[in-house]
Amino acid sequence: MNPVRLSEVAVRVAEEDNCAVVKFGVDAGCVVVIGDEEITVVADIVPGHRFATRPIPAGDHVLQYGQPIGTSLGLDPGDPITADTMSDDIPVIREIPDDLRNPEPVYLPDDGIGTFPGFLRPDGRTGTRNFLLVLPTSMCSSHEASQIATIAEFQHWSRERFPNVDGVVAIPHSKGCGCSDGSNLDITMRTLAHYADHPNVGGVLMLELGCEKTNQTMVDRWLGEHGGFSWDKPVERIGVQSEGGTEATILRGLSLVQEMLPRVDLARRSDRPVSEIVLGLKCGGSDGFSGLSANPALGVATDMLIDRRGTAIITEVPEFCGAEHVFAWRGRDAATARAVYETVDWYKEHAAVFGTRLDDNPSPGNKAGGLLNIAIKSLGALAKAGTRRVEGCCGYAERTGSNGLWLMQGPGYDQEATPGIVASGCNVVVFTTGRGTTIGNAICPVIKLSSNTPTWERMRHDIDLDAGTVISGSETIEECGRRVFDHVVAVAGGEPALAERTRHREFQIWSECSVSL
Repeated sequence: MNPVRLSEVAVRVAEEDNCAVVKFGVDAGCVVVIGDEEITVVADIVPGHRFATRPIPAGDHVLQYGQPIGTSLGLDPGDPITADTMSDDIPVIREIPDDLRNPEPVYLPDDGIGTFPGFLRPDGRTGTRNFLLVLPTSMCSSHEASQIATIAEFQHWSRERFPNVDGVVAIPHSKGCGCSDGSNLDITMRTLAHYADHPNVGGVLMLELGCEKTNQTMVDRWLGEHGGFSWDKPVERIGVQSEGGTEATILRGLSLVQEMLPRVDLARRSDRPVSEIVLGLKCGGSDGFSGLSANPALGVATDMLIDRRGTAIITEVPEFCGAEHVFAWRGRDAATARAVYETVDWYKEHAAVFGTRLDDNPSPGNKAGGLLNIAIKSLGALAKAGTRRVEGCCGYAERTGSNGLWLMQGPGYDQEATPGIVASGCNVVVFTTGRGTTIGNAICPVIKLSSNTPTWERMRHDIDLDAGTVISGSETIEECGRRVFDHVVAVAGGEPALAERTRHREFQIWSECSVSL
């Protein structure tokens, strides 16, 4: 078998790494040239999995991204790295010096920020979309809300009639009414209120059953206690019981939607600075390439946005486990770094109440794709957040306190995490995937970025962009990242994401009464 260069068959992320990730599959007996040396791969290795590039004695750490991903059980060059040859033991690094200070951001000059056509709202925020939202205050009115939005969008709305309205959407959910007081009720109210008050929402039809705990009065009270609507948008309210049941409610709702659409359509796009983009960072259906291509490419785009005074929000706290120190040390100061640890520790303790450990997170699909443990998955997942300093942490569906990079408390579960970052203020989301994910959002465009070309080619109608070019070598991570950034700006300006074309509008609210990894 003729020798091949390492770059032809595998990716070594950092120079200090002692393993490499296979690109397209390697057969036993393959001779790989690394520098001036040759090693022989001793077993068949499928894409996304690893082999040792130099001796790693038992007890030494296996390194990827320049960080420990496990402990060797005795590895020679060319040995496959599996659950049988590497344990999950990694060092826990928690010390933060009191004088930790990361430098102030260096922003581009104003004339280098760029613009996009967005909806400037009276409160100064910018929307990337202009939806009429049908909002059920609980699960008890979710059916009627879905019916109103579906019928209205197909019978009463069209782009030709209302060119400045992006659709009529609902957010049916399973929360409210029979829920406990305290944080769970507050999370539900905060999420619903922040959707109603989102800059991507130009009008709201609020819908209650009438006797539930989370009724319109409670939503209005929560809004009132937290500043109310940020601007005077069209808002109507109806109840299923007061209207006389399901059919009457749907008919009344459709009548109100018809009245509201012309008012929502009064909004116009105008040139807005790219700094008004609030980018959500999310991944799902990850594979062994996600942390090598899609995630670091998104990290480049994230840095480019933050350099333009923009904002990015990352979540999926279970996927920080084993790598939280890397993120914490990027905190603006010691208090921010400790807040990162507190955010992760809260989730660990929360999961333990339900008998769950965060290192249970990698799914069977993740492991089959090469993400053998939570440390590998976490280090790759963090690459989405680029390299700029961390400005702070916020709760699920809470708004951030400034621009820059933020961590939101929340699960890895796609259908709950994505709505959370949208409620926190994101007006565009980039969702990286390796095995293929189709999720969207009711009020916010979700751009899919594939880690590998075969998945992108197989799901061309669902996945917007391909980062497999990084694996094939036709693009660098930086080149791919600039392409992602340009697409984010284009979608913010109105170009549809594929999830919008297929009407993927998933929505669910995370509950602290359960645990989602």
